[in-house]
Amino acid sequence: MEDIISKLLGDFERGKMSRRHLISTLAVTAAASAAPVIAAEPNKGFKTVAVNHLSYNVKDYKKTAAFYQDLMGMTPSHDNNKTQCFLEFGNSFVVARNARDGRAPGTIDHVAYTIDTWDKAAVEAELKRRGFDPRPDTDNSFHIVDPDGFDVQISGRGMDPKLI
Repeated sequence: MEDIISKLLGDFERGKMSRRHLISTLAVTAAASAAPVIAAEPNKGFKTVAVNHLSYNVKDYKKTAAFYQDLMGMTPSHDNNKTQCFLEFGNSFVVARNARDGRAPGTIDHVAYTIDTWDKAAVEAELKRRGFDPRPDTDNSFHIVDPDGFDVQISGRGMDPKLI
């Protein structure tokens, strides 16, 4: 740490950096040195490649779908004509779903993440090894509960509205 600060002061004294830049760099350096180091273990867990979709609790999914189609250009699909539809955009989608089981409208029910490789048995085994109780949803996904009690869906690339 002393070497870093000495180099920064030397650069400042030689006119290579402004006083403002010196102070901000020292602040960042100090903050970084105080942060705990969390080392990732190689070849552990999954590689997340995208947010697959958000599941959105709404009052009336048809009104919500019309709003997002009109304002945001999302494309409705997979409408079950009862309680929900997908709103596709880019490589993702939002599930607009009438709020159920006492869930409040205007809230996110869960977030689904796409992982790089999908092997249903291997994913389930890894989740169980880590102490989760994976709940199958589709052939390409499981739900778990994160440490804060939030529903997280882990999905393969096959969890794509164009492939469902």
